[in-house]
Amino acid sequence: MTSHRQSSSPIEVLPRDEGREHLLAIADILAKVLDTSIRVPGTSWSIGLDPLLGLIPGIGDVIANLIGTVILGIATRLQVPRIVLTRMSLNLLINGTVGAVPIVGDLFSVWFRSHARNAALLREAALKPDRETHADWFYVAGIIGGTVALLLLTIAFVIWSAIKLWTFVAV
Repeated sequence: MTSHRQSSSPIEVLPRDEGREHLLAIADILAKVLDTSIRVPGTSWSIGLDPLLGLIPGIGDVIANLIGTVILGIATRLQVPRIVLTRMSLNLLINGTVGAVPIVGDLFSVWFRSHARNAALLREAALKPDRETHADWFYVAGIIGGTVALLLLTIAFVIWSAIKLWTFVAV
């Protein structure tokens, strides 16, 4: 004899497809608020809270990226491939790093729209979880290679500047 117990939990479990679409809609709305929610009068441009928060010195970009990590959390919950999560993380890292530069970083955020990119990546990966990821691997390898190259160039520039400064002071 089998006993069937009614769930006493007040939480309604949504069907898988309905719950997935709900989470994707939340990611889309969040991306729109952060990247394109405000139309610039007289232009075809729109901006969101990300570049506006970036105007707050020191903490604005951190707040915008923390809010943007909600999309990353949704991607994790929907179990998208790890390479997509890596690519989304890199988008946030790029936005946060360049965004830390006053004014230029805010203009970059308007152009780059990392949250919209992440929402699009999430939707694509969530709807086609078995898709090929060669392009994602190429993107990630390119970003890592570019980051290493920039780091090495920065180190070389600092060393060159220190040598020039030392020879100028020593003379």
